[in-house]
Amino acid sequence: MKRVYDFLKKAGVYYLATVEGDQPRVRPFGTINEFDGKLYIQTGKVKPTSHQLAAKPKAEICAFCDGAWIRVACELIEDDRFEAKKSMLDAYPNLRGMYDENDGNAQVFYMQNATATFCAFGKAPETVEF
Repeated sequence: MKRVYDFLKKAGVYYLATVEGDQPRVRPFGTINEFDGKLYIQTGKVKPTSHQLAAKPKAEICAFCDGAWIRVACELIEDDRFEAKKSMLDAYPNLRGMYDENDGNAQVFYMQNATATFCAFGKAPETVEF
């Protein structure tokens, strides 16, 4: 799990794919946080991402950095605890202009049943599960 965290943190931007009906939806994200032994992302409850994950929690993350890329297939499970939201916002203080732990909008999800595949041209893919 640490290797996944390190890769996504270094990449800075990753792309999150969700499903809306029968249509895939992909958008850039930049939050990744380790809390309570799990990897978390953050969004807002008013955003389509939140509604898509509520309907279908399966998601995929993809990022590219230094000539290599990662794909993480997982379920994203909401964690509504104050502490989980605070940990994320403490890790990304620039988000505090838009979100607060108590605002009813800040939302964090942790990765469950995750399979991460690390790839680079000329190398065999490596897979880790967490």
